[in-house]
Amino acid sequence: MTARPSPAAPQSGEPAAAPPSRPTAPVPTPGPPPTGARTAAESAAGRGVRRAAPLSDEDRGRLLAGAHHDPHALLGAHPLPGGLLFRALRPGARSVTVVAPGLRATLRAEGDGLFAGVLPLREIPDYRLLVDYGETTPTVRDPYRFLPALGELDLHLFAEGRHEQLWQALGARVMTHQGVAGTRFTVWAPNARGVQVVGNFNYWDGTGTPMRSLGSSGVWELFLPDLGEGELYKFEITRPDGSKTVRADPMARRTECPPATASVVHASHYQWRDAVWMGRRGARPVHTAPFSVYEVHLPSWRPGLTYRQLAVQLPAYVKDLGFTHVEFMPVAEHPFGGSWGYQVTGFYAPTARMGTPDDFKFLIDALHRAGIGVLMDWVPAHFPRDDWALAEFDGRPLYEPGDPARAAHPDWGTLEFDYGRTEVRNFLVANAVYWCEEFHIDGLRVDAVASMLYLDYSREDGGWTPNVHGGRENLDAVAFLQEMNATVYRRCPGVVTIAEESTAWDGVTRATHHVGPGGFGGLGFGLKWNMGWMHDSLGYVEKEPVHRKYHHGEMTFSMIYAYSENYVLPISHDEVVHGKRALVSKMPGDWWQQRANHRAYLGFMWAHPGKQLLFMGQEFAQGAEWAESHGPDWWLLDPSYEAEADHRGVRDLVRELNRRYAATPALWERDTDPAGFSWIDGDAGEDNVFSFLRHAASGHRPGGSGTGGGGPLISITNFSPVVRHDYRLGVPGDVPVWREVLNTDDPRFGGSGVANPDPLKTEPVPWNGRRTSIAAVLPPLATIWLLPA
Repeated sequence: MTARPSPAAPQSGEPAAAPPSRPTAPVPTPGPPPTGARTAAESAAGRGVRRAAPLSDEDRGRLLAGAHHDPHALLGAHPLPGGLLFRALRPGARSVTVVAPGLRATLRAEGDGLFAGVLPLREIPDYRLLVDYGETTPTVRDPYRFLPALGELDLHLFAEGRHEQLWQALGARVMTHQGVAGTRFTVWAPNARGVQVVGNFNYWDGTGTPMRSLGSSGVWELFLPDLGEGELYKFEITRPDGSKTVRADPMARRTECPPATASVVHASHYQWRDAVWMGRRGARPVHTAPFSVYEVHLPSWRPGLTYRQLAVQLPAYVKDLGFTHVEFMPVAEHPFGGSWGYQVTGFYAPTARMGTPDDFKFLIDALHRAGIGVLMDWVPAHFPRDDWALAEFDGRPLYEPGDPARAAHPDWGTLEFDYGRTEVRNFLVANAVYWCEEFHIDGLRVDAVASMLYLDYSREDGGWTPNVHGGRENLDAVAFLQEMNATVYRRCPGVVTIAEESTAWDGVTRATHHVGPGGFGGLGFGLKWNMGWMHDSLGYVEKEPVHRKYHHGEMTFSMIYAYSENYVLPISHDEVVHGKRALVSKMPGDWWQQRANHRAYLGFMWAHPGKQLLFMGQEFAQGAEWAESHGPDWWLLDPSYEAEADHRGVRDLVRELNRRYAATPALWERDTDPAGFSWIDGDAGEDNVFSFLRHAASGHRPGGSGTGGGGPLISITNFSPVVRHDYRLGVPGDVPVWREVLNTDDPRFGGSGVANPDPLKTEPVPWNGRRTSIAAVLPPLATIWLLPA
């Protein structure tokens, strides 16, 4: 991941001051107060309103300051000897009247928006409050008549860090409570002196909507009746020092579109249509299945398209090219587009830039129905310092460690999570589950794992504190990653987790219960990005062919450790930005040679053990670096562009690579098994040639006319710009004839047309340590694949 600093984003939906004559109350609803002449009972009740005992100066002051832990004990209706005490806090109101069938009683003003009175009633009726603001007189339900809408089990699970569906307990949830429709607001803020809900429904003045503390859990709760989806809201928190901060909801499932920052009450109504996909998703492990990934930055793939518009174009494009999966760069809400989504403020909300959460589900559904899996980048390593988001959320470090030096991420100006805190770990583990369960995500690529694993990551000597064993491993982060992986795999069959991890940490893709030589259980990931292969192979192909023989080992070194983990071979966004140049532009030589190198490299990559990942734009040899402001250079594929055929040819090759790959089990059945690979000649450095065999799990099943099957595949790459005639290679003797099934030098792809059009017969000529061999023509700067004829 390459991220950029996140500038402060403006608050949204918050006027400088609330109009004094307007209600500070939940949305008014039609009430049942009688009209016309008052009944005798009503008159008696009105005359019987007694003055309530005033609040203590402490309670009154804390309540009005938004710093009371239990406003429900002061507001609402409460039994007293000889009657019921009613008290309401309605700033700006002229009067407040309690109305119910047979009851209409005006409360006495106590100043500062407080109204109270004692009525001669034995039981609390189904009452409403008639609030007179002068210009308006809404009738509303009293939020302070309701019991807590969050259960003890939810609080217990959260306190223990085991609430695996935390999004159903915290945040804003539309629900029916005590027979009344409304929205329950809950937020974790254990250091707060008080919390108020603010939003467009109360003109961003939370004086009249304080929340109650639910004890030692640190959770605050308030049910607002008759408030529904679509409302903007935040939490106004009174810090321990008495100052105020207004924060977006960490658990918000929908947000305003940046740069606006308010949370949005959301209830999903989406009806999934991907039952067939979901039913068969876990039938075959990804390790033994085709897995080629098209990486996409959704906001810039086709700039300006919504999720639903993307659902028309993206599945068709990806399916046509034959990729099995797409991988979205982070889609969770982020204020700064220049971070590409890697500086997240809304971990439970898809970015609103392209639509609603249900619109995002529509896109995933469309991909699934096209037979395409969906991976997404997930960023639990850090978060930005925006003062309306997670940083010092309730006035003290909460999501981040208390030690500022430990909390600060040294590379990106962000804050790291406190993985040792139970509730924070729960927040993140549940978030991983959330995307898989609620959005049917098929895999999580976990960003910046290396920065999580090491206490000294990017830190100088003396700038970090060793763990309890004196080591540099972040034990809390290790435990978090193990728990996250174990939980996701247990709850979500068929989902794969992928680590972007660039070090030699032992056991990234080993099961968590298998302890390695270092004393740690595996991290439990399904796959790991092979950053070493990416770095070494790109370093090789960037060299002029005349110099490549001196770097031959950089291309073969990957096979020394290829089976130490389960790998993905990534040519990602990180390799085509910030001066690194696009893939084709890394290649030496003139334009023809650059494209030939590009095609040969892709052919080598698709045949190499491991899964493939290619970033958008590289499939048609875009020459310019990617920029999130405009996305891929689609104009290169415009038929009116004179070099369009050059770019279309590379895209045609990618389509053919994926087609052949999917049809050839030798290329994926044994990706994690050393028996699936053998060198023919890994030492032909003087020739710049790499040749090897890939073997299927099921042994030799000839592929008929060379269209695939269970037999072995030969991959030969010539990284020299010369044709090599009668190039002899040792091959297995049990295959009598081989046929060329893919050639990156094919004129269809922009090549020169050097090929092996006739079958290659196995001859009894010993070569490369084998008894039999073939003599092939190797095109210049090209990869060819051979299958049994």
